[in-house]
Amino acid sequence: MPWVSNSTRLDTTWESIAGTSNLNAKMSKSPSVITPVKLIALSFLVFLFFILQISSPVSAIRKDVSLQDRYTCRTTVQGRFLIADDMGQVCDALSIDSHSRCCRGKREQFACHGCNLVSQCCNSYEFCVSCCLNPSRTQKDLALNVKIAKPVTAGTYSSLFDFCMGRCRHNSESVVHENAYLSEFHHCFSIPSNSSGSSGAQAEARLAGINIVIGRQGESCNSVCKSSGQSCVPNKFLLLNQCETMQKYMGCKGGCLASVGSDQPAEVVDDAPRDLNPGACLYTSQQSMLSCDGLHQHTKRLCPCA
Repeated sequence: MPWVSNSTRLDTTWESIAGTSNLNAKMSKSPSVITPVKLIALSFLVFLFFILQISSPVSAIRKDVSLQDRYTCRTTVQGRFLIADDMGQVCDALSIDSHSRCCRGKREQFACHGCNLVSQCCNSYEFCVSCCLNPSRTQKDLALNVKIAKPVTAGTYSSLFDFCMGRCRHNSESVVHENAYLSEFHHCFSIPSNSSGSSGAQAEARLAGINIVIGRQGESCNSVCKSSGQSCVPNKFLLLNQCETMQKYMGCKGGCLASVGSDQPAEVVDDAPRDLNPGACLYTSQQSMLSCDGLHQHTKRLCPCA
């Protein structure tokens, strides 16, 4: 082996150390090496970003579409061919939407086909309901105060749709002799009148087909109508039991007075005792007393005959 001096060995050692230091310095300046831990963390962040990007539109779709409440219509069930929904639309049974139960498509709302708008009577049940639902024709606050039946204990309608269905289905003012319709327009939605009366034009329209006859002194309406080959129509007395109507058919020289009696509406004859108000027209304040067979020896009755 050749001989090497100690100084030479020392120089070589220092060169080796210096070379190692320079290598470390170069490595420290070079990009850091990605370790497995850093790789896992980076992958997790990318996964989270992907999830957030996907979930945002899905949640928006659920809020905008899937979670909305859908309105469900109520409909009539009486007709064989037509159906009216509570939006005031009329269609055939095949045109009902299976989900909403409303008439499909854009249709005329509050249609009054086949209706007499003066008498508020129609020849079709469904169009009667549709026409009745029009707020400009039926006042909701008045309709909801109408009793479902005559007894005092009877309840009232809970909605305008219930009123229109019930009123169009059965209306005593559209029948005569209790078992026959007065005319083909027998589905009526008018709010029942009282002694304070409806308008004169409306009352006249609802008396269409009725023969108004003034009886003889002391004669009942049954007798008055029978003498002309007709019958008394009791459910029309409510329309006659008003001053405006009586003044149109009778003289009423002594005024129009509220009274109580089964012979009313009537006019007191001129030669009646003074305390009976001769010449005055009388309407009864107790509508339950209205009848066809009432009479009084000093009055002439106003009778509805058909």
